[in-house]
Amino acid sequence: MLTYFLGPILALLPKRWRKSLFSGLAIAWRPAAVISGFAESVAALIALMQWYSYFMTLLVSNGVDSAMTGKLPTGVTDHEIGFTALVIWATHPLTWLIAYAGVEGTVRLVNAAFSENNLGILPLFLLDKVFAIMTGRGRREAAAAMGGAQENASSYFGAMGEKLLVARLPQVPDEICPIRNGTDEIMEIRACRRKEDWIPPRVVRYQNEFYRLEESSRTGAPRPFLYRLRRLPVGVMGRSVLQYSPEAPVLSRKP
Repeated sequence: MLTYFLGPILALLPKRWRKSLFSGLAIAWRPAAVISGFAESVAALIALMQWYSYFMTLLVSNGVDSAMTGKLPTGVTDHEIGFTALVIWATHPLTWLIAYAGVEGTVRLVNAAFSENNLGILPLFLLDKVFAIMTGRGRREAAAAMGGAQENASSYFGAMGEKLLVARLPQVPDEICPIRNGTDEIMEIRACRRKEDWIPPRVVRYQNEFYRLEESSRTGAPRPFLYRLRRLPVGVMGRSVLQYSPEAPVLSRKP
């Protein structure tokens, strides 16, 4: 019930306000925003019709009275008075304000219905932004967004550099190097191509033995991708276990 009675009113608020103040309410924001946008657009249409009827009746009536009392130039017709009144009505600030509310309601309705983007009304959104600037929250959010953009750019250029590196390297078999470190058995794998889904601490099965992926790093050509795994005393097959079956690997040992 809250969704259909209180929800459309609260849907006028910016998303951040709804999330911080009313997150505990059992409101489905998508249908609430659809109703809110529809109600705003319909209310604006009704208001526009009422405003048109009132304003045009008033101006045309005053214009006819002025023409009859000689306050207007001779020869002015009713059509000219009506057209002048229409132009004045169309350029009136209240007309533009009501029309904006209708367009905003339609945009909010379409966004909520088809893209699940539950927008509030623009004046409160701008008020939230001004408040954020005054309290410093806007600067923190901008800094966080800039940091995220820099991280995304770094990731993008890193991926492009890796593709350029791999494109120059020949396709060679993996090199496997077993290492004994006390009671631990370590296996290092060097590959010429990155292995998808090999993200620590995934478990890898190789020759009926189970290894935990400890780390992955970059090294030199011709096998720039280094994976370091630690042998597990026991292992159980599962859907998350990675199967490693290289073709003709190169075996090596550290001196």
